[in-house]
Amino acid sequence: MMRRVAVALLAMLVSVLFGAGIASAHSGVISSTPEDGATIETGPARVSLTFNEELQPTFPTLTVVGPDARLWSKGKAVVDGRTVSVEVGELGPVGEYTIAFRVTSADGHPVSGTRHFTLSKAGTGTPGPKPGQAQGDSKEAADDGLPVWVFIVGGVALFGAGLAVALLGGRTRKK
Repeated sequence: MMRRVAVALLAMLVSVLFGAGIASAHSGVISSTPEDGATIETGPARVSLTFNEELQPTFPTLTVVGPDARLWSKGKAVVDGRTVSVEVGELGPVGEYTIAFRVTSADGHPVSGTRHFTLSKAGTGTPGPKPGQAQGDSKEAADDGLPVWVFIVGGVALFGAGLAVALLGGRTRKK
């Protein structure tokens, strides 16, 4: 009887220790178009990554940044089962392009990373803005607005006026 209990406890311990590793695994890239490290002469119409399991369709990002530090991906990333893709179109300068991704795995954990490919023949495509910069956003456009110091000075003046009213208001009530 004791032997059966010991074997059952050992079996439970082994399943807890080794079973948790499999259940806690996250999604991983199993292939991409273009393949990681590939050299290509012309850019694909879409860049795609295929994962080892289904992805959640919420908030995927997939960008292609060229050797000129400009975005070459167009539009938003689309999840279809185990694959996430984004439109690219004609590429531009020769050199290494970086595919950066962030997706949500089936278990709800975010998965991110990069892959690379090299363009060996210059294309005639038009790049988008630099990553993090909105389309049409530039230094000139940023200079069209009010400088930040105007808001800082205004905030300090308002705070000072409020403080003066509070202090003076307290004195007149005491009299």
